Amino acid sequence: MGRDYTTAFFALLGSFLVLYIVLPIFVIFLKQAFDMEMVFKTLHDPLVLESLRNSLFTSTATMVISLFFGVPLGYVLARMDFMGKSAVQAVVDVPIVIPHSVVGIMLLVTFSNRILDSYVGIIMAMLFVSAPFTINAARDGFLSVDEKLEYVARTLGASKLRAFFTVSLPLALPSIFSGAIMTWARAISEVGAILIIAYYPKTAQVLVMEYFNNYGLRASRPISVILIGMSLTIFVLLRWIIGRKGQ
Repeated sequence: MGRDYTTAFFALLGSFLVLYIVLPIFVIFLKQAFDMEMVFKTLHDPLVLESLRNSLFTSTATMVISLFFGVPLGYVLARMDFMGKSAVQAVVDVPIVIPHSVVGIMLLVTFSNRILDSYVGIIMAMLFVSAPFTINAARDGFLSVDEKLEYVARTLGASKLRAFFTVSLPLALPSIFSGAIMTWARAISEVGAILIIAYYPKTAQVLVMEYFNNYGLRASRPISVILIGMSLTIFVLLRWIIGRKGQ
């Protein structure tokens, strides 16, 4: 067989996007490496540390809530055919196409002062924009599980609920966990809706915007580097754990 020029050409085209993603991350870390004084100063800033804790707490809470409600919905979408199913699926995907500042306006108009400047408001904003990742991943995971396996469990005396927990859910877990990771990542990166709903309690992504507007690029860059480093570390670690479990 001759050389696979088609695959090589596709790899060359695809490498553009890989480099485009990697380059800004590499450059910001490289430039910050020559200004470590600002990194140490930022790490001793109580406001920065509190904002990082707030981001971790709200994004993790969002992921848990999304799993609790999204996995059952994903199962229903995978296993049932009902009138309006396509409409439900379309609604699930709607948050992906709505500008996030508009999401903040919608939630604020709907829930008014009850969510203003609160952890609840932050989590609601994160949940709106990130829940589709959990739901769609759960649906795809359950679709990959042969429904006949559930029928076999039922014939052996298992209830439908027990068949779900002992057969379908374990087999769909890799997809569900991947969706949960993407939900967490999307939640911790959200800023537009949060700026509208809850400027306080301060999250790290909002603090970056505040420092950039008030103090400039040098003051906001170390917070960005810390947030990127923290997020990437957790993201890669979770991906590694899921990969190990899937082997």
